[in-house]
Amino acid sequence: MRIAIDIDSTIHHYWDVLSEISLRRFGVELPYEEQLTWGITRLRPEQLRICMQESHSDEMILHGRPYPHVVETVRGWHEAGHFVHVTSHRAPDRAQPTERWLQQIGLPFDDLHCSFDKVTRCCELGIDLLIDDSPLNLTSAIERGIAVATILHPWNEELCEVEGIAAGRDWTELASLLAPLIEDGRPVAQPGAPRLGAGAG
Repeated sequence: MRIAIDIDSTIHHYWDVLSEISLRRFGVELPYEEQLTWGITRLRPEQLRICMQESHSDEMILHGRPYPHVVETVRGWHEAGHFVHVTSHRAPDRAQPTERWLQQIGLPFDDLHCSFDKVTRCCELGIDLLIDDSPLNLTSAIERGIAVATILHPWNEELCEVEGIAAGRDWTELASLLAPLIEDGRPVAQPGAPRLGAGAG
């Protein structure tokens, strides 16, 4: 199987990083529990750009702490022969420090791509499964026939319920939900949900 995995809010808890920068620079708190949509409206566009730019500085990238069990899970997939594509909504010049960080935490990958159009790259690589937190990317992948899954967050919970997307509250739960799909190609979904994503079954 060919698996694509997002970084921010998927491999590590990015929200705390962004919120800390927003509070320090602009005095604006970004409560995680209240972020129910993908858009960050508490910051002006220029403020958000500054916060995101700092959050993706070399220093911030290299200090990222992966979620528990994500490295072990992805390493297991990779050792089983699955292709791992790491994808991030970061500027292309952030690829080098991102690669250093992935090596630092011991997460194996076959391809790394930093860009603002993840799903097109997934299509180019023939990706079977995209693991991403963004409702926009999840929806776009479903429309293109790519199976999807996510770490559950306030901003993607409603979409997961509507689309039947496999969503784990942590990587242990997500790995368990995805095991049938990754091990033998059987489509899976959250309990009670209709499907994992268009093209999954």
